Amino acid sequence: MPADSVATACLSELHVRLVARHEEPRYKELMALHHYLGDLSKIGETLWYVAIWRDQWAALLSISAAALKCGVRDRWIGWDFTTQYGRLKLLANNSRFLILPDWHRPNVGSRVLSLMQRRLGDDWQTRFGHPVLLLETFVDPQRFYGGVYRASNWTELGLTQGYRRTRAGYSEAHHAPKRVFVYPLCRNPQVLLTQADRVQLQLTGKANIMLSADQMRILPDFFSDIEDPRSRSGRRHRLSSVLSIAAAATLCGMKGYKAMAGWAKDLGDKARERLGCRRVNGQYVVPSESIIRDVLIRVDPGVLDGALQKWNAAFAPQDQRIAVDGKTMCNAMDDKGHQTHIMSAVGHQSAVCYTQKKSALYP
Repeated sequence: MPADSVATACLSELHVRLVARHEEPRYKELMALHHYLGDLSKIGETLWYVAIWRDQWAALLSISAAALKCGVRDRWIGWDFTTQYGRLKLLANNSRFLILPDWHRPNVGSRVLSLMQRRLGDDWQTRFGHPVLLLETFVDPQRFYGGVYRASNWTELGLTQGYRRTRAGYSEAHHAPKRVFVYPLCRNPQVLLTQADRVQLQLTGKANIMLSADQMRILPDFFSDIEDPRSRSGRRHRLSSVLSIAAAATLCGMKGYKAMAGWAKDLGDKARERLGCRRVNGQYVVPSESIIRDVLIRVDPGVLDGALQKWNAAFAPQDQRIAVDGKTMCNAMDDKGHQTHIMSAVGHQSAVCYTQKKSALYP
């Protein structure tokens, strides 16, 4: 059989599937051994793929969360930073692509990418419960031309600015810019990603927001009059700063003390300064999970709610309609054995709870 026929037969027998849990150590070992960037742990929404010919592994791919900031991508989509933050989960990043040494053959890379692209949408929906509309990747021009992506009909948008993530946020110096490529997994991804109907995008619940610099800077002022319930000897962080971080993290979609603390650790130095964090050895330090928990348990909930309502009044959208809803609290009873019933008035546009009425006289 001619060499061309053999190559075509090999390509036709390639298939791509998800890496099984028991195969993950082998995947990580091969990635660490052969990829110039090394292994990449699973963080957040991530899928690992393997391309197989008969019983041989030919290539590995990692599809993970999209980059938080990418100027050329965001301009191509046409969204502002608030819309982008709430819909970033609809993008995914081809963060690793490794063709194993024995498979550096013509058309293998584009074939593997094509097979992965065909099944990614269904896999993502099944695993994470929402669609993915656009794929992105970054190519180092000092090492690669990006030919495999061009051959697979990806679109090159331009170069990144060359900043990279550090422990303190983003680096101040420009490092090597990367080529940015995108691949639509649906028709008109720009229209879908910028349209107003969240339900159509299968984004349920309240929209997360991304606080502007001015909103972050003024947030501590709303908590400045709250009395600190901690003893003076244990105050390493200002109360207003801890409450601001907890409130900002919640507004950005974090749930629970651990998530709040993780969100705070990812803040850059400028964001930490805006939220009133203390400065130690030239760097702004954020409170730990235990400190956030201790403060939120101790602070007067009524006073805290009042401060948050003032912030909502200043920044939340104006409501044209108010919804009134009620529910019975499970396992919540008064001393006479009556279940607690709560009525709430909530704004349609802002999702602000204006008032609540508790009644325990319920059969």
